[in-house]
Amino acid sequence: MRAFIVKSYGKKEKLHLIELPEPMVKENEVLVQIHSAGVNLLDSLIKNGDFKLFLPYKPPFVNGHDLAGVVTKVGSNVGRFKIGDEVYSRVGDHRIGTFAEYIAVNEGDLALKPKNLTMDEAGSIPLVGLTAWQALVEIGQIKKGQKVFIQAGSGGVGTFAIQLAKHLGAYVATTTSSANTDWVKKLGADLVIDYKTEDFETKLKDYDLVLHSNRDPKVLEKSFRILRSGGQLISLVGPPTPEFAQELGLPWYLKLVTKLLSFGAKKKAKKANSSFRFLFMRADGNQLAKITSLIESGVIKPVIDKIFPIEQTNEALAYVESGRAKGKVVIKIK
Repeated sequence: MRAFIVKSYGKKEKLHLIELPEPMVKENEVLVQIHSAGVNLLDSLIKNGDFKLFLPYKPPFVNGHDLAGVVTKVGSNVGRFKIGDEVYSRVGDHRIGTFAEYIAVNEGDLALKPKNLTMDEAGSIPLVGLTAWQALVEIGQIKKGQKVFIQAGSGGVGTFAIQLAKHLGAYVATTTSSANTDWVKKLGADLVIDYKTEDFETKLKDYDLVLHSNRDPKVLEKSFRILRSGGQLISLVGPPTPEFAQELGLPWYLKLVTKLLSFGAKKKAKKANSSFRFLFMRADGNQLAKITSLIESGVIKPVIDKIFPIEQTNEALAYVESGRAKGKVVIKIK
């Protein structure tokens, strides 16, 4: 099978297209023939080596986290899926490799593909969908009438999170460029702030939750200041926390590292009488099945910017890295 691998870590490194044997299937796994793979900034960060302290993949390895495809083999203990099922998944950490024609996936990480989506549309959903779900539903427990600030509303996570937050009954503010204002309003945003010309801190006050995705330390500080007392800041970009290290089962010295890294953010949260949480989303087929229901009922629609053929996987990754994508970027593999 064809697959794109990380030969060595580095920002200037490209993925390499090689031939690999078809993966073997363990008793609790299914083999999926991948039709489409969503491209995420996480794929780039993994390639660059940004997470090698916490997720020590040893090059060479196949990159990619999102997939939509068809089950071609099932392990002896698999009970939820059968050959021929159309499925999608954000595969589990330490088991990545969706920039390939086949992958073996734990059945707990899979869900049936929404019937009303194409493979390309379905492949765009899992990582951003689960990120938004875990931030707004699982951790944030957003309720009707609450106020949510979603940064970068025209990005992959942003476009999904706006739709989900509106479904939950929240008042939604977001940032984007003026060119995208009408577009994100159609997704459900109530208040749109042009990040190039406006300061969100002067527009927002007493928010219940901030979904933080900007690496600028000043943006983090301002985000704490717009929260109400008891509000939540959920960050997708860090700094990582000891709780994150605990969830990953990392050794004591890495827990200490995360404690030092997150000290400043935790201090700011305490000063604002709010909470700070770093979210590194996890694979979860059951949550993905709930997202399937929302998609099939028309509550949430996928937003795709560009679709690249498998041969242009490096170009797809570069486009995501550029930050210009409106919604998701997808690689068509079959």
